[in-house]
Amino acid sequence: MCDLLDGHEPQPSLVHGDLWSGNVGFLEDGSPALFDPAVYYGDREVDLAMTELFGGFPPAFYSAYGPMPAGYETRKHLYNLYHLLNHLNLFGGGYLAQVKSTLSFLLRAL
Repeated sequence: MCDLLDGHEPQPSLVHGDLWSGNVGFLEDGSPALFDPAVYYGDREVDLAMTELFGGFPPAFYSAYGPMPAGYETRKHLYNLYHLLNHLNLFGGGYLAQVKSTLSFLLRAL
């Protein structure tokens, strides 16, 4: 799997760690709020990848990040594999097909 990250040198960014639509809300004045953060410093792509795993966010959210670096479309599957394996472990076989599909995609990418 290291080959999938070869040459990718992201700047450390503060990331949420569990960024999906269920952890986002808005205050009365319209300001965004994040719930249940598992904050750490890492590659910003891990948060963006997770947003795509469970339904996505509005286009304006993604445009704020600007263009993604080359290879993101492949790396996001590697980053999301952790979440899929975790969901398989916690919630059972309903995630098995998605885990297998992701592993197959990553093997083909190598």
